[in-house]
Amino acid sequence: MPDTEIILAVDTVHATYINAITALHGVGFQVGRGEILALLGANGAGKTTTLKAVSNLLPAERGQVTAGSIHYDGSDVSRRTPGDLVRAGLVPVLEGRHCFKSLTVEDNLVAGGIGRGGRRAEISADLEWIYVYFPRLKEKRRTLSGLTSGGEQQMTAIGRALMSRPRLLVLDEPSMGLAPLVVQDIFQTLRKLNRETGLSILVAEQNSAVALRYADRTTVLENGVSVLSGTAADLRQREDIRALYLGQQPSSAAKPTHLHAVA
Repeated sequence: MPDTEIILAVDTVHATYINAITALHGVGFQVGRGEILALLGANGAGKTTTLKAVSNLLPAERGQVTAGSIHYDGSDVSRRTPGDLVRAGLVPVLEGRHCFKSLTVEDNLVAGGIGRGGRRAEISADLEWIYVYFPRLKEKRRTLSGLTSGGEQQMTAIGRALMSRPRLLVLDEPSMGLAPLVVQDIFQTLRKLNRETGLSILVAEQNSAVALRYADRTTVLENGVSVLSGTAADLRQREDIRALYLGQQPSSAAKPTHLHAVA
């Protein structure tokens, strides 16, 4: 992939916590402009640490990248604060549906616009845009976020991130704890945003079935290392790979594909 088509490049990243606990020791992948890349792996594979490294949030948890490099739109993320990265368009949505629960849904969304320094008219226009993609949020806009359902809180967290006008949206386990129909609705909306606006998306998921249905490409992590990469369509067909790395039982013989191991 030519450099001009890459929005995020993660190259052989190693990371530790409190200078003692190794979390990553060889993670690498690229996210192309306008594509959805799914980062897959079992619990503890290093997905969350990778996303925090991408967003330069590891120092807040006594973590650090010890080797390798991460470049967003050609810029070294280690030289920029998380706030700078958000204003530059790299916007994370952390695991756990983080909302300001004492604020209404709409106030949560407005906070995302204020965070990027948006003007009142811009924020109002962006709110209406968010409500087109998440009509449920418009219905609940006057409700305190803490009184909404888990799915509505996840939509609020994503909507708030979208109010920052991201170029790369970084999502950590958006399906966690949600009903299958809600998960499907959220991923369908993300795919629609991707297709209609060109938004690049990096999503870490333990629910490989739904991630592979909507992603363009995928990278699989195991024990803090990138072990496989390829198109999502390829991986969907490789039942042996899903059993080996993603904890799913194969139901038939694997089909040959172009999926390749990462050196």
